[in-house]
Amino acid sequence: MYLSREEERIYEGEEGWAYQVAMKILVKLGDLFNADRLIPIESAHISGVSYKTIGDASIDFIEALSSSGAKARVESTLNPAGIDYEHSEEMISLQEIREKQDRIISAYRSMGIKPILTCTPYYIKRPSEEAHLAWAESSTVMYANSVLHSWTNREGGPSALAAALIGKTPNYGVHRPENRRADVIVKVEAELEDDSDYGALGIHVGRILRDEIPFLYGLRHPSESSLKHLGAAMASSGMASIFYYEAPYPKSSDRLEVIEVDADDVRRAYESLSTTNEKPDMVYIGCPHCSAEEIRNIAKKIRGRRVREDVKLWICTSRYVRERAAEHVRMIEAAGGRVLVDTCAVVTWIKELGVDVLMTNSAKTAFYAPTMNGVETIYASLDECIDASCSN
Repeated sequence: MYLSREEERIYEGEEGWAYQVAMKILVKLGDLFNADRLIPIESAHISGVSYKTIGDASIDFIEALSSSGAKARVESTLNPAGIDYEHSEEMISLQEIREKQDRIISAYRSMGIKPILTCTPYYIKRPSEEAHLAWAESSTVMYANSVLHSWTNREGGPSALAAALIGKTPNYGVHRPENRRADVIVKVEAELEDDSDYGALGIHVGRILRDEIPFLYGLRHPSESSLKHLGAAMASSGMASIFYYEAPYPKSSDRLEVIEVDADDVRRAYESLSTTNEKPDMVYIGCPHCSAEEIRNIAKKIRGRRVREDVKLWICTSRYVRERAAEHVRMIEAAGGRVLVDTCAVVTWIKELGVDVLMTNSAKTAFYAPTMNGVETIYASLDECIDASCSN
């Protein structure tokens, strides 16, 4: 991979150890995927923030970088952590966990990385169309490429951090136009009525296509919320970083294979995401983090009702969205729900909070929670989630 004179200086350590490490990560990645050069990025979004998911060794590495004085060279943000400090009564109470989570956030902050702690940074600041990014968090990558028309590979936490410190990323994958072409047409014949329907569709499509890029034909005016759930689910069960849902779209050939998806396929995806029929201990909404519109919709559905005493209702979002939807947040919390920020059920310790059965309208959560949290799951629509958590 070609390096400019300035990039070679960084690679040789002339600007310090931290930048050298970051450059070596990017060069190794570029060599692995046959990138020709590094390209400037508009922003970076970094995963690997919750202590639950990264552990002690990663803390040492992040602190070593921060103690060297390294600073991000582009606007950079963080994925959710393991704790919501504004609802500490809902969180695990072990002091050691809190101290280590604090160390992680502090180390990132000292590098000039904004601790927005959300998986939907585009609600706070949308990237420019066709801007190159270095974003980790698979659902965010899908949304950026497919809905916002930006350009980012599916970064890991270390490569996104390295890109933030250098301000560049290797030119490979979907940073290159020839790798953004649709490989297959998915003809959607099922009626999709709820965000959870789109999530089930995404799980099915991800499983059958793996890393192939689809054009989803037949979606009827999907909302941005539905597209968010679709992409998050597709990225959970598959490896693609982009999908298309509107024509015209770039094609990898003149005659693409056509795959049909019907109501039975969507139903089977629903069934595969539920591991039990037992009563839930927690109903969870907000993976990916809710938009202000979603918060308002939840509040509308809860109005006049009360959250049951024997179930937790968690709704997760960013601090920015929580402030924008403050009136509706108050309505939800007055009914007994909790609108959490900075974290999500998947990256915090819900099993240790006494949750054995989790009900959710998020296909991504239902896909990961059994293995990452050790809980049983029920996958259902938003209306079903509200009904399960609230009395009439």
